[in-house]
Amino acid sequence: MKVGIMSDSHGLTSEVEKIKERHQAEVDVFIHCGDSELEKADSIMEGLLAVRGNCDYDADYPDYVVETIGDSRFLVTHGHLYNVKMTVMNLSYKAEEEQADIICFGHSHIAGSEMIDGRLYINPGSIRLPRNRKEKTYAILELHQKEATIQFYDDCGNLVKNLRNTYTFN
Repeated sequence: MKVGIMSDSHGLTSEVEKIKERHQAEVDVFIHCGDSELEKADSIMEGLLAVRGNCDYDADYPDYVVETIGDSRFLVTHGHLYNVKMTVMNLSYKAEEEQADIICFGHSHIAGSEMIDGRLYINPGSIRLPRNRKEKTYAILELHQKEATIQFYDDCGNLVKNLRNTYTFN
């Protein structure tokens, strides 16, 4: 099972479409963690499990989504309602409340992943305005039994090697 994760595209359309096309044969589900700045009904957003960010004005987007993908329970949110630029503590409370295994969020534009208390947190970064690195990034998560491998790519599809991680769930 593979999950494509992007966030903070801030009005980009051709870049989002290219990412979807580039990985459509390998990815089972695409997630957008908010701040697309596009209407939910926009054809670019079709097929994306998407949430509302602080720069999204379409009320048709939910603030968060809890979805079972494969054998894992995902919590997808933008992160601004949980103050993720300061800490993931508030988000961790929501993850616990929703019994989520994997938490996907954006807002900070900082790409990364980490396992905290048996839960995997993934921020795919931004494909428009990255912070703390020059690459505009998105991520692909591969789930296989109790193992999760997360790989990050730049907007041209090149692997960002120093962000790759593999995690094991208990």
